[in-house]
Amino acid sequence: MENNGSKLSQDEIDALLKGGSNDDIEPDTILSAMEQDAIGEIGNISFGSSATALSTLLNQKVEITTPTVTVIQKSMLNEEFPHPYVAIEVNYTEGFSASNLLVVQQTDAAVIADLMMGGDGTNADPSLSEIHLSAVQEAMNQMMGSAATSMSTVFNKKIDISPPRVELLNVKEGEGTDRIPAEEMLVKVSFRLKIGELIDSNIMQLYPITFAKDLIAELTDPAQEEEPVQEAQVSAPESQSAAPQTQSAPAQQAAPPKRQAKPKPAAPVNVAPVEFESFSEPQHTTSQLGNLDMLMDIPLSITVELGRTQRSVKEVLELSAGSIIELDKLAGEPVDILVNKRIVAKGEVVVIDENFGVRVTDILSQSERLSNLK
Repeated sequence: MENNGSKLSQDEIDALLKGGSNDDIEPDTILSAMEQDAIGEIGNISFGSSATALSTLLNQKVEITTPTVTVIQKSMLNEEFPHPYVAIEVNYTEGFSASNLLVVQQTDAAVIADLMMGGDGTNADPSLSEIHLSAVQEAMNQMMGSAATSMSTVFNKKIDISPPRVELLNVKEGEGTDRIPAEEMLVKVSFRLKIGELIDSNIMQLYPITFAKDLIAELTDPAQEEEPVQEAQVSAPESQSAAPQTQSAPAQQAAPPKRQAKPKPAAPVNVAPVEFESFSEPQHTTSQLGNLDMLMDIPLSITVELGRTQRSVKEVLELSAGSIIELDKLAGEPVDILVNKRIVAKGEVVVIDENFGVRVTDILSQSERLSNLK
């Protein structure tokens, strides 16, 4: 059975809809070699940044490399996952509408949990308690958050995920199988996971074949999202020279872009008076700058505030390595940038190589910043 396009053939669709005909499907024919390479490259880019995030959390060198892409049948999962595992369900909330499952061996998850809670990972207890599962959940949350950021760059659109849900997975006993995607044919992307000298294993990603096809389609044909923008920009001059027959329907569609396009050239016009006003007061500006020159070498303390919370003395004394403190901000909210404890801007946290940084997204005016520093 051959699959010439990016969609499933009719024979494959019919076989998927018939419960007893799955043995007639050859999984390797559903994704071509080129499509498997594309899926592997997406995973390689996204999980490459995840390794950096996990390395920072665990204080260990982390490598996630060599993705291997295969197509498996859900009915054969007991052979694919014969041992107890930990399953982490992650749903896309923006950019894509799909879910995928991260699967790690239970012993590897125990090592990750022990490192997250301040241990050295050498004597990790494989029987994971609720607090250990919560630690694994936080590690996977950071990993998939970094992966979503990398995917946003690859697909040139914002991609976000929901907080992951963690559960023990034992396919033979039917434990945790409700987290597995409902489709019969699944894509399995297996990565080699190395954490210091503690783990040299695999971490696997499972998601429906339809989601894989969507990823490949957007990766190989990104112009689908760019064309409407280009047409909207060109439609304004073209609609004037077009024949009356073509103005009836297209003109209604092109009208919103025209209204949106007009404020864009008007923005510099609004800025220009501000620049002229500043030039109209040269004496005041020169004197102010002369006074500020005397202060330019004074060092200022810059602080980035992720959030705040209040705890009693008892709660503070009960804190230990691995404790999680909930802040008053939601994930993804801008952080405050303060100079000498005075807010001057807002930004978003980014990762540069292996260091954290802050990208400024909103900044106060110069007069407001100076007044805040008084």
